[in-house]
Amino acid sequence: MEKERPQWDNPLQFVFACISYAVGLGNVWRFPYLCQLYGGGVASVVVSFFLSMYYNVVNAWGFWYLFHSFQNPLPWSVCPLNSNRTGYDEECEAASSTQYFWYRKTLNISPSIQESGAVQWELALCLILAWLMVYLCILRGTESTGKVVYFTALLPYCVLIIYLGRGLTLRGATNGLIYMFTPKVEQLANPKTWINAATQIFFSLGLGFGSLIAFASYNKPSNDCQKHAIIVSLINSATSIFASIVTFSIYGFKATFNYESCLDKVILLLTNSFDLEDGSLTASNLEEMKDYLASTYPSKYSEVFPSIKNCSLESELDTAVQGTGLAFIVYSEAIKNMEVSQLWSVLYFFMLLMLGIGSMLGNTAAILTPLTDSKVISSHLPKEVISGLVCLINCAVGMVFTMEAGNYWFDIFNDYAATLSLLLIVLVETIALCYVYGLRRFESDLKAMTGRALSWYWKVLWAGVSPLLIVSLFAFYLSDYILTGTLQYQAWDASQGQLVTKDYPTYALAVIGLLVASSTMCIPLGALGIFIMRHLKRADTAPVA
Repeated sequence: MEKERPQWDNPLQFVFACISYAVGLGNVWRFPYLCQLYGGGVASVVVSFFLSMYYNVVNAWGFWYLFHSFQNPLPWSVCPLNSNRTGYDEECEAASSTQYFWYRKTLNISPSIQESGAVQWELALCLILAWLMVYLCILRGTESTGKVVYFTALLPYCVLIIYLGRGLTLRGATNGLIYMFTPKVEQLANPKTWINAATQIFFSLGLGFGSLIAFASYNKPSNDCQKHAIIVSLINSATSIFASIVTFSIYGFKATFNYESCLDKVILLLTNSFDLEDGSLTASNLEEMKDYLASTYPSKYSEVFPSIKNCSLESELDTAVQGTGLAFIVYSEAIKNMEVSQLWSVLYFFMLLMLGIGSMLGNTAAILTPLTDSKVISSHLPKEVISGLVCLINCAVGMVFTMEAGNYWFDIFNDYAATLSLLLIVLVETIALCYVYGLRRFESDLKAMTGRALSWYWKVLWAGVSPLLIVSLFAFYLSDYILTGTLQYQAWDASQGQLVTKDYPTYALAVIGLLVASSTMCIPLGALGIFIMRHLKRADTAPVA
């Protein structure tokens, strides 16, 4: 039998459900139900709905790569032959085998967002499979979902430990770790760096979403929410550092491998062009030999010079890749050069799937909880039907991201659906907690729950530091877009084998504005609606003179 849910009409249980995992180190901003009278709860659900629309496409890509990981050799390890079978495909040669597999075989991406193209049915089937797995996990409700999350959260740690052991033994791993721990002052001085860091924290801790509240509502009122919040925050930070060490060790291997391959090509080119003895030209004396050949054979060297690549380990390490590029291009490029590459590929993409499905379960719970709690909806439809309808609607909308231009729309949703909106939502939630509900009332609730008084540290963070930081991030975010000017996106140019920058068309800008406005406007519209309803109610109950 499902555990009885706490009732919202009891102030203590009401606040407890809002703070069970939401007190401390950033999670103090998680109070959507507290400010739902002001539209905050609705805004959180809208943001979670937008996130569900596109995020499961990442799991569809994970399934696609996982299924191809059993091939020998890996399909992204070599370029395919051209139509005449006289050489390699030109697009693949211009880019790389991993980029070609991602942009052409996986996405079959169009040259611009204006060219929508057709639905890629292989990816569409993978998306249906991803949503089917999510539905089976949430079929019995939020409480059973929490049990599944234990598996999806713990398994990636096992895989990361295995990858750590492998990554640290790879050639060039130390180059990546040195690069990771070397401070970049120019990056630290860039406000966008802190904006990206704050956005990552919002996503990793679930700030502004309803997932934490949905799961926390099953805790007992005596739960030590403060201790658990601190533990969760510390685990989150430690996990980020741990995962970064694994990532940069493999990233260092990938950069070192590419750097050494570049040197080998230059050595082979100079050896053949100048009829040098094999072994006379090495990586250690390459620069000296280049200067010698340039001074001794100036005319011949000038002919060969355009073909000589400038090999630099630092430039390989400086190649900043994030998001889907890091997950599906950088890692796959490193994996293809490992021994027993199929094994490492299966392990990695299975881990990626578990992480993605775990995130989807929490996010879907944030949508289902207010729907199943609503007597208007739950009295007519059982939980299984409500869950099925949510998954079906999201899956249908997600088909847009499986089209040839789908990746461009994915970037729009990823960049604008849940970034600026979250800043406003958490700001309103913080103000609602500190200045509407009141710190004194909240302190007494916490004391009744935990048995100890609230320290001044938390009060200062909630009432002063947190709102100021959020407003600063909000200002940085807006100023960054104002300085940028016209919003642009990265489009794939097949002839050059690289990404090029293009301006968004007018209708794409309209969609961006709609995504931001649809969630943020829930707050002022909700407050206005409640104000009007209360005013009308007072007018109806006012005594007649």
